Amino acid sequence: MVVKIGSSSVTHAEGGVNEANVARLAGALAQRRDAGSACVLVSSGAIATGMRPLGLRRRPRDLATQQAAASVGQGLLVEAYARAFAVHDLRVGQILLTSDDIIRRGHYVNAERTMTRLLELGVVPVVNENDTVVTEEVRFGDNDRLAALVAHLVRADLLVLLSDVDALYSTPPNRPGSRRITEVHGETDLDGIDLGGIGSAGVGTGGMVTKIEAARLATSAGIPVVLAAATEAAAALSGAHVGTLFHPTGARVPARLLWLAHATAPRGRVILDAGAVAAVVDRRLSLLPAGVTAVDGDFVAGDPIDLVDEAGRTVARGLVNFDAGELPGLLGRSTHELAASLGAAYEREIVHRDDLVVLRGRRR
Repeated sequence: MVVKIGSSSVTHAEGGVNEANVARLAGALAQRRDAGSACVLVSSGAIATGMRPLGLRRRPRDLATQQAAASVGQGLLVEAYARAFAVHDLRVGQILLTSDDIIRRGHYVNAERTMTRLLELGVVPVVNENDTVVTEEVRFGDNDRLAALVAHLVRADLLVLLSDVDALYSTPPNRPGSRRITEVHGETDLDGIDLGGIGSAGVGTGGMVTKIEAARLATSAGIPVVLAAATEAAAALSGAHVGTLFHPTGARVPARLLWLAHATAPRGRVILDAGAVAAVVDRRLSLLPAGVTAVDGDFVAGDPIDLVDEAGRTVARGLVNFDAGELPGLLGRSTHELAASLGAAYEREIVHRDDLVVLRGRRR
């Protein structure tokens, strides 16, 4: 199972590691290990941990200071986990990821191999986004999403999201008439839910919205999700009826396609004619230059872009094989024609089907 813990549950409001909470979490995971479950921990808190040593009273807003705080805090945080798990004769291994480590095939294979070997060796992987180097353009956005992608990467049987909120509610739980939701079977169970104001934002970046998105991501890939309070970690990990259970809604797909669909910001878009939309969406074919009518944005080869129909609806997202400046001269032409006039290097798809995910019903 993959367990994600939020910043507010492992750090103090003014920054620094909450050693007592870390110890309780380590005990809960050790108990599951003793029961035969391999566990991966996705932990927020590097920036919050680094605040106190740097004399910062609140979470920094500028990227450079966030990176500096993460640089100081990451070592302190993993040291706290190492001490806490050592009490249970368990070792931890730190894994810092950026989005490139999920989307780029070589990086993904390396991350998968490392995490699998750590589990085989009886080590608890402690995963975090590499906040010391990541930029806004390529970050996961929050560790809830990262945890969902890690759950897919290690082929987890369960994702547990722990925070300072004990379940999903119909409205913020402090409002009169708020209703606790114990199970979610699909999107219809989420209709009418008001997520505003649910979740802590003091030292972390997430909230209930990011947890719902992570649950959608994981359940669409066949992985059930439990949302529970960090104080109920042991109960949640043992299968007790606490928090909210999100049931699987789909089957597993390649992790990089999950990343494309849920964790990328498109750098531009191309407009497709009706024939190209049918080829990409219905027949799951690659996008060829002949089916593109216009280009919008400033992107380079390898960037994620949206594929848009003539009505402006986003129908798919993919990794483009050309720079934006190259495409206008290619539009509406067959790959054979392009190869004959420009060379063999142009006899290729704008987006290959292996680097493309269909986004039915989404709008730009």
